[in-house]
Amino acid sequence: MNQFIATQNSLMFENDIIGMAWSDRVSFEEIKKKTGVSEKEVIKIMRKSLKKKSYLLWRKRVRGRITKHRKLFKSKFLT
Repeated sequence: MNQFIATQNSLMFENDIIGMAWSDRVSFEEIKKKTGVSEKEVIKIMRKSLKKKSYLLWRKRVRGRITKHRKLFKSKFLT
């Protein structure tokens, strides 16, 4: 029974991360702050959890997107 609960919690945690990663408004820095999961780990979770085409579309969308990278966002609007 405990293994079932642990598995359910793990799946909910991964689903939360996937939802935040798909969101345009949530940066990788915010994901790290809320969950402790780094950008590289988010990418691994997305690669493992999504279909190949969905993963490629997501990577294309977030690569270089200033709202997903807080440092790029700040430098773009503060200069």
